[in-house]
Amino acid sequence: MTGYGLKSAAPINLMTDDDQRSDESRENFAYFSNEYAQALQAFKTIEAQSSTLMLMGVADELHGFIDQFITMASGTRSLAEERGEAHFAEWFGELIRKAEELRNGVAR
Repeated sequence: MTGYGLKSAAPINLMTDDDQRSDESRENFAYFSNEYAQALQAFKTIEAQSSTLMLMGVADELHGFIDQFITMASGTRSLAEERGEAHFAEWFGELIRKAEELRNGVAR
């Protein structure tokens, strides 16, 4: 059966600009939440193992772990800043500062 005019109707975009921004905001939140959780876990692990690693005489390796962490966290902080996620950028900044303090406390 034809004649109802549905075939000739223009497609309707049901998503408004606000909906698309909301989807993007949710995606950003999910992404940065996951990244922050992983970064926090990594930092806690490095921090917890730092004494053991120093006692084992592998301070250089510990410095390498901390440097890698700072590089990763700095990249994610920059991305958060680019995407206007100020809170996540701030939280990554705090982790970076803590990691730098830890690195400064490790004797080579």
